[in-house]
Order: sequence, then C-alpha cells, then structure tokens
Amino acid sequence: MTSDQPASDTILLSVDGPVATLTLNRPERRNAIDDAMRGDLMAVLDRVSRDDAIRAVVVTGAGKGFCAGGDVRGMKERLAAPHGQIALNGWRRQQRTHHAIAMLHALPKPTIAAVNGAATGLGCDVALACDFVMAGASARFAMSYVQRGLIPDGGGMYFLPRRVGLARAKELIFTGRTLEPEEALKLGVADRATTDASLLDDARAWAAELSQGAPASLALAKSILDQTFELSVEQVFAMGSQAQAICYSSQEHLDSVAAFLARSEAKKAGRA
Repeated sequence: MTSDQPASDTILLSVDGPVATLTLNRPERRNAIDDAMRGDLMAVLDRVSRDDAIRAVVVTGAGKGFCAGGDVRGMKERLAAPHGQIALNGWRRQQRTHHAIAMLHALPKPTIAAVNGAATGLGCDVALACDFVMAGASARFAMSYVQRGLIPDGGGMYFLPRRVGLARAKELIFTGRTLEPEEALKLGVADRATTDASLLDDARAWAAELSQGAPASLALAKSILDQTFELSVEQVFAMGSQAQAICYSSQEHLDSVAAFLARSEAKKAGRA
C-alpha cells in the first residue's frame, strides 16, 4: 500500500511497503538544486534514515528531468554579493552541499537513482551518490561543470573514478560530454536500463529485492564497502570483525539461527 507523507515543496516522499521514493520536485527548473531544496533534502534524508519501516530508497525527479544540477539563478545571485564575501559564502554553501550528498551516500539502506531525463552537474553527482543507478530511455548523464568554469563539487570526483576508472573519469570531467543510456551502461555509470514508462516500477521492484536482507547486516556491510578503496585488507578485516560482532547480537540473526535449528530438528524427527 502506498502512502504519501508530507515532506516539503521541493522534495516529495512516498512509501510503498519497505520502499520509499524520494522525488526532487522543481520540474519547472528541471529539478535544479537551490538552497531551499538542499535543506529540504537533508531534512527528508534524516527522516528516512530514522524510519525503521523504510528498508530501501529510490531517488527520482519530477517531470522531464532527474536533476539539472545547481540552480544557475542562484549562481547569479551569489556572484552579486560583495567581492570580499563571495569566497566565504561559497565555502559555506559548499559545506551544506557536501553534507547533503554525504547523507545520501551514507544512508544505511540500499539506494537506487531512477534517472529520468537529464542528470547533469550536481544532478549527476546525486545519482552517483546512490548505491545503484537505473537509467530510463531518456536518461542523460553529464559532468557538465567545466562548461560553467567549475569543477565537480558534489562528490563526482570521488564517485566517478570508482565506477569507470581514473582515466575515463578524467575524460568525462574534462569534456563535460553527455552519455546516453547505452554508453552509460557500457562504462559503468549506470547499472541497469529500462523504458521511461516502467522506470519507477522497475526501480522500486529492485529496491524491494535489495531490502530483503537484515537491516543491520545491510547497513554495516554498506558502511564498510563504501570505504574499501581507501582501506588496507587488514583494516577491512578489523572493521568486518566489529560489524559481525554486532550482527551476532541482532534479533534477525538470533531468529534465523533458531529457525534453522528448528527445521533441522523437525527433519531429524521425521527420519526417526
């Protein structure tokens, strides 16, 4: 059963069973992210992270585009500030952007970006911050920052090399060129492709499949996997040992062991 929960004007949240759908909702601006949306996104992600009934999340965009990046009108306003304040104001805004993307990336639940239309600049970063990317037929991906005289500031310089390798990431960032679904799949920018008509249904079905594992196991495994490129094997073993100790005491593990033993005893009794 689907329930729509009030979130904000710029971020919509709906829940269907264990799967939440988070919709960027500024279709008149192709869901470009401004200061208000950034704050709303952090608030909704905080709600989702604390709701145990939500086991997986799909992120998509309202209207014809996933997310066209940062709001250029906001960029114009920022540049109108007194010259001596531009850098500090920009740094403060960057901190909030980084916090929002980090919250999405570290969400302790599986996340899927269901990309409809353009995911450019910061919008591409938002998609790549998710665990998985599903592309609709109209999906377009571009690290378009260079076309605005900027560098990727939403995590793209971290996420993209991990998906496509360093040299390919440099090529995509240096050119800012656009990838259509077929090439995005080939390079590893997207993980699955589907039609626009079935995009949300397919993404939600995949999210439901990913949500079936024990929440503690999923959250702990994700937190370690997201760090493995920076860690030594010894560190991964150490973190895994600590996480496993937590899993040993989880109710899901206790119930699973009890159920297995009960089935085993029942089989023995049936053979006796």
